[in-house]
Amino acid sequence: MRAIRRAVPFAMALAVLLGCGGSPDPAPPAPLPATTVPAAQAAAGGFSVTDTAWLQLAIAMDERALTVLDLVPARTTDPGLKDLARRLATEHRDELTRLRALHARSGGPTANPHEGHDMPGMATGETVKALRVATGTDAAYIFATAMRAHIDQSIRLAQAEQKSGSDPGAKALAADIERSRTDQRGRLDAL
Repeated sequence: MRAIRRAVPFAMALAVLLGCGGSPDPAPPAPLPATTVPAAQAAAGGFSVTDTAWLQLAIAMDERALTVLDLVPARTTDPGLKDLARRLATEHRDELTRLRALHARSGGPTANPHEGHDMPGMATGETVKALRVATGTDAAYIFATAMRAHIDQSIRLAQAEQKSGSDPGAKALAADIERSRTDQRGRLDAL
């Protein structure tokens, strides 16, 4: 019980460090010390509060990214931009399936405390609203700006999970996401 009481404040601190409710231009999160969550505090199955918090954040971020990605094909006539948005949407859907399966296996809470929040790396409600009416170069600019922020924050979060997480599956998925986002950033920059 004492381990759980120590874990709850850590989870709240992790949410602050990783960006829940942050400003639109956040500073990168401070690296978490490797000993932040002792093995004794890991949940059943090897999942720590760090793993659970990362899974919840990554799910919320991917859900919001899909909102943006799904809007782009109707907002532009640029075939390269349409193709990139569709490919990124497919990759995010596949990743979201893996994140949700891992979260279910973790036994973490089913309600995501980050759902509906604007966090660093997420397109805000205003951004989504602007994209719904934008066309041409305006739509391309909104898309590129929102996706670059998403990609960069996803990389930072994945790196933090790899460094401070406990579950090998979560850490492996974080490494996959970091590689995928690095590739996605290259494709976005090439447009």
